[in-house]
Amino acid sequence: MEVHLGKLPFDVDFHPSNPLIGVGLITGDLQLYRYAADSQPQRLFEIRAHTESCRAVRFINEGRAILTCSPDFSILVTDVETGAAIARSENAHEAAVNRLVNLTETTIASGDDEGCIKVWDTRQQTCCNTFEAHEEYISDMTFSADSGKLLATSGDGTLSVCSLRRNKVLTQSEFSEDEPLSVVIMKNGQKVICGTQNGVLLLYSWGYMKDCSDRFTSLQSNSIDVLLKLDEDRVITGSENGLISLVGILPNRVIQPIAEHSECPVERLAFSHDKKYLGSISHDQMLKLWDMDELLNGVGMAPTGGQTVATDSDSDIMEEDDVIPPQPNPGNRRRGNNAQPSISEFFADM
Repeated sequence: MEVHLGKLPFDVDFHPSNPLIGVGLITGDLQLYRYAADSQPQRLFEIRAHTESCRAVRFINEGRAILTCSPDFSILVTDVETGAAIARSENAHEAAVNRLVNLTETTIASGDDEGCIKVWDTRQQTCCNTFEAHEEYISDMTFSADSGKLLATSGDGTLSVCSLRRNKVLTQSEFSEDEPLSVVIMKNGQKVICGTQNGVLLLYSWGYMKDCSDRFTSLQSNSIDVLLKLDEDRVITGSENGLISLVGILPNRVIQPIAEHSECPVERLAFSHDKKYLGSISHDQMLKLWDMDELLNGVGMAPTGGQTVATDSDSDIMEEDDVIPPQPNPGNRRRGNNAQPSISEFFADM
């Protein structure tokens, strides 16, 4: 399944329980589609969400609303049923808002182009945490629910760990020439994986974040713009050459390319709520929905060999309660300063 969006997309997100998918466009528009097997996705609405590009899209409040952000400094909440605006913060940040990530059922985080991260509590209708963690734009964020820590990568070449419980930046990695663009947590919380501009995967050990413990270099020299965790041992990568690949972590190996979106860079990847579909967007202005069963059929092929470079990274020993214990496998800003929480009327009308 695929849709020609007509404009360059920046982000895509699936509804947490229904067959709906939202897309943010360079024009500032937000599009919502309903999808079904063996049929063309149906557009439910298209609204002008922002005066500048719509850089990030996330469903919130159990899918009843969509959150979007923009370089116009604003964050908008849109009703999924009607497409009507519920609430808007015109100056949510002091710089262009670049990324959004869901944390819990009632909290989300936003990151801007000057390295500031804010955490919003939708229940209390406030901004409850502000972290001046980086000096350049926030390229990606992910959240460890077990530890209550928010991880972010930045154009300043570093990875940061922020504690929501302590309201402080716990640690920040050394500068890396392999500029990190994407981040996921794997191996039951023991490893942090960063995709980089140079096509290298950086592996960090939880609790030792100053320097990476491994560098995986077998994805050629193509920028790894997006990472999507499939399970604790495998991650899906989207690269600037348009390839979508399945990669194993520890042992590190390229299992195989599973799709080619186009010759244009893969901008974002996302799973449907049941992981039946993989959504991809690219500079070709196309939204594509891939059947995961078909993509993973034949994944048992011989893996592509890879080069792993191990490094010594014991210089950043965090406090004992900052380390996640192993779990059984179940299914120019000030750096490190903590600003006082600010109050916003952002969610007052929700």
